[in-house]
This record gives sequence, C-alpha cells and structure tokens, in this order.
Amino acid sequence: MALSSEPLNRAGNIERKEPYIGPGETLDSINNKITDIVFTAPRDTPRGWFLGFGIAFLLLMVFLYAVTDLLIRGVGVWGINIPVAWAWDIINFVWWIGIGHAGTLISAILLLFAQDWRNSINRFAEAMTLFAVACAGLFPILHLGRPWFFYWLIPYPNTFGMWPQFRSALTWDVFAISTYALISLLFWLIGLVPDFAKMRDTTKNSMLKFIFGIASLGWRGSAKHWNRYEIAYILLAGLSTPLVVSVHSIISLDFAISVVPGWNPTIFPPYFVAGAVFAGFAMVLLLVIPIRHFYGLQNYITMKHIDNMCKIMLATGLVVVYGYIVELYIALYSGVEVELALIQNRVFGIHATSFWALIFFNGLAIQPLWFKSVRRNLPAIFIISISISIGMWLERFVIIVNSLSTDYLPSSWAPFYPTIYDVALYVGTLGLFFTLLFLFIRTLPMINIFEMQMLQHKTATGSSVVDSGVGEQAMEKLGDRH
Repeated sequence: MALSSEPLNRAGNIERKEPYIGPGETLDSINNKITDIVFTAPRDTPRGWFLGFGIAFLLLMVFLYAVTDLLIRGVGVWGINIPVAWAWDIINFVWWIGIGHAGTLISAILLLFAQDWRNSINRFAEAMTLFAVACAGLFPILHLGRPWFFYWLIPYPNTFGMWPQFRSALTWDVFAISTYALISLLFWLIGLVPDFAKMRDTTKNSMLKFIFGIASLGWRGSAKHWNRYEIAYILLAGLSTPLVVSVHSIISLDFAISVVPGWNPTIFPPYFVAGAVFAGFAMVLLLVIPIRHFYGLQNYITMKHIDNMCKIMLATGLVVVYGYIVELYIALYSGVEVELALIQNRVFGIHATSFWALIFFNGLAIQPLWFKSVRRNLPAIFIISISISIGMWLERFVIIVNSLSTDYLPSSWAPFYPTIYDVALYVGTLGLFFTLLFLFIRTLPMINIFEMQMLQHKTATGSSVVDSGVGEQAMEKLGDRH
C-alpha cells in the first residue's frame, strides 16, 4: 500500500490541500486565457484599462513637468532646508526600493523552496520590482542638484582617487541598486523565454510572430533547452536571494553609519529588510486584487494565494512593530540626552501626528489578519494594504525628517514643510510606475503560462513534479506544441 504524503486531520483522515489553480482548467484554457489578454484587439480592451492608463499617463506628465522645472531651477524648489537636506526625495527612494523587494522574494526565494503558489504571481511581481526600482533610482540622481554628473557615483577605477568615494554609503547604493536591477531584469527575461515561444506559436499576426520569435531566442522546447533554462533560472534565483537582504541592508547603512540622532541603531538592517518585504507584499495585493477582478483571473490567483500573502505580510509587519519597540527601548536604555529628546520630539513634537499615524497604519491595522475570515475578505485586505503603503511611507518620513530637523544643535532646528514640487515628483513617480505596469499588462503575459500548465498537470494527476517525473512529461508536451 502506497504511503500518502498528505497531512492528516484530527480525525485521522487525509486532509486535502486547497489547490493553487481553479477547477476546470486545461493546458489549452490556460494558454488561451493568458494570451488573449495580450492579443485582444484594442476595441475589446476593458474600459478600466484605458481609464487607468489615462490617469497614470497624466500623472507621468506631472512628473516630467516637475523634473524639467527642477533641472532648470535647482533643488531649491523643494522644501529642503539647512538641517533637513534629505527629505521627500530620499523618503520616496527608500519607499520605492522597499516595494520592489516582494518581487524578488516571490520569484527567487519561493522558487528555491519549491513553493507552488508563486507560479501565479511571480511574473507580475517581477515586473513590479523592475518598475519600482526604476522609480527609486531616479531620486538619488535628481537629489544631486547637478544630475548630469551622476556618473561620478559609478564605481569604476580611477588613478587620482577623486571620485567615486568608496567610503560613502551613497556609492554603496550604486553597487546595490545596479546589481539588484540587473539580476532582477535577467531573472525576469529568462522566465519569459518559454512564454515568448508560446506567444510566437499562438499569434496569427505575422509582425507579432516575428517579434516574439526574436524574443524567444530560438526556443523549441527540446530537452536541452529545458535543461539549460532550469540551470540558468536556478542560478539567477540563487544570485537574487542574497540581494533581498543586502540591498535594503546597504540602504539602511546610509543612515546607520551616520552620527545623526536616531540613525545609528544596529537594528536598522533587519528592520529595513522586514519593512521592505512588508511594503512590497502590500503593493502586490493592491495590484493583484483589482486585476484579478477585471480580467477574471480567479482560477489563477485564488484566495489561497491571497491568504498566503497576507500571512507573510502579517509576519513581516510584526517584525516591523518589534523594530519600533526596540528603537524606543534603545533610546531609553542608553540614557543619552539627545536620544531621549529625539524620542520625546518624535512622540509629542511637531511631527508627532506622523509617528502615531504610522503606529496605527503599520501596527494596529494589520492585527485583523490573524483571522482567516479577514484574510479571505478582499475589500478588507485592500484597505489594509493601502494603510500599510501609507504607514511605510510615514515611517521613512519620521526616520529622516524627524531626526534631521532636531539634531545636536538646537539653534539649527527647523521644521520641514514640503512644496508643491515635492508632492508633484512623488505623485509623478506613481504615474511612471502605473504607466509601465499598464503597458506590461497589455503587451506581455502577466502570468507565467508554462508554469501554470505544469501546476495544472500536477494538480490533475495529484502527484509531485519532482518525485514522479511529471515535470519532464509536462515539458515534453509543452515542447511538442512548439
């Protein structure tokens, strides 16, 4: 008698796991459903897409105007002053980098741990990572004041040692962000190759067939192709995994190696990493929930997927709250007068509203996620995800503005007030992000076709891809169709 690997419930009966793909799906239905989103004629595109793209494009025009005026007039158009030299630009930089972390976690780490629930959302999350990193990378360059000299930060050997300054954490940012963007891009493109071949073989349009044919790199679905693909995919996943920890740890060192009050706790690297994953999954849910509804993808992005993402969001949120507690404890335990004054100002000072708002949005708002009924309630999850996105932005505001505005010298203390250009640049990057996202949804398969077909085959046969060789059989079937 064959032993079952399925878990047992309290009655001793086999407890069937909830599948990660809806009933009634076949290899052909998966292929048709995902490719139809791309190949649909413009007149049949959902009106919601045109509305969303139009709003995003208008915000993108706001961004272009704000950047143009910034380049002409200089960073003085922002609200920065003598003590608060970093403000919304660096806040937005850290916030966008954090949003990009969920994509790498879903794609790389869950792949290495063989988690099937990543298959429906990894392509979407990877694209979100690239777009978020693109938005984040703009802020340090614009913050330079003379952005045409940004190449001074690029790490290249120079005889005179004038620039770059390798002892500066800002130069480390260039290492981290460029590596993160490059590996994420390669990981995304490698994963798209089999799907490009699918699109090539599905479309009837000769021009699209030519474009996807070039993008598929001559993919024929042979055993040799699958073998090389899996080696490259796993290798890039292995390279991406340390980046989840290293990138935001390095960004946290921008603050931790300084002597500014409130910026030098040793907890910053893990605290920043947990916050990045926390904010990233909130953004994934904010995007997945409406797209799932408008494109009828309930069979591909099931409630089990959303439930799992909520659990990760709750776990990382608790780590972030723990970081808040430790940060307050370190200041109180140290007994340093400046640190105590900073905490008092943070809790009761001019920016106290921001502090208590982030405690509410990041600490209290996530507590309902302990209950499964809430984790299966889409409106509630959407509201919680919005609150987390707001809370994580406020967290960066409190860390940066509150510490800089009340440093060691009381005579230099000054509050920070943003200008219309601060707001326009932030709102404009939202426009850039969503413009790229809407174009991605319309031009490329936002769900991994061949991985979903593998998952359907595995679910239908009730066997393991790794143990029973179903993976090879499914790959052969996918290859034969090419």
